[in-house]
Amino acid sequence: MTAEKSEGIVRNIVVMGVCGCGKTTVGRALAVRLEGRFADADAFHPPENIDKMRAGIPLTDADRADWLDALNRWLRAADRNPAESGPGILACSALRESYRRTLFEGLTHPRALVYLKGTYDEIEPRMRNRSGHYMPPELLQSQFETLEEPADAITIPATLSVETIVERCCEALSAAG
Repeated sequence: MTAEKSEGIVRNIVVMGVCGCGKTTVGRALAVRLEGRFADADAFHPPENIDKMRAGIPLTDADRADWLDALNRWLRAADRNPAESGPGILACSALRESYRRTLFEGLTHPRALVYLKGTYDEIEPRMRNRSGHYMPPELLQSQFETLEEPADAITIPATLSVETIVERCCEALSAAG
């Protein structure tokens, strides 16, 4: 469990994992706890990406390129404004190492990656039971196929309670910084 060490506080935290692992819920709770700003990467998708996912078509790297650039701009804005309250916290699948490199490119302050780890059998029932989201459960397998587990993350089981996950995140961030 690591967070990038450097002088100063962590300015950016990306909460990552496959769809349905709890990124948004945990990210929002972490933002409240740390008095930070929260963004959900889903809100940055262009309509074409949402239409593809809604139709059960996995996104390609080309589909993700502009989306990842927009997310990087949001993180860089949080990085440049350390006087604003708390860190920027982004809930984002960030499934591949190359995506994570794009997200963190150009950041100058310490940052952290929180990986909510779960198995297909743990996450699939969550996907089936949630409503109002464009991502169909049928795309979960493609998320696991795309996932490159990070070596440099605060890794926490997605099956824990939100409160426990947030507490473990805060403990790891304190230990690292």
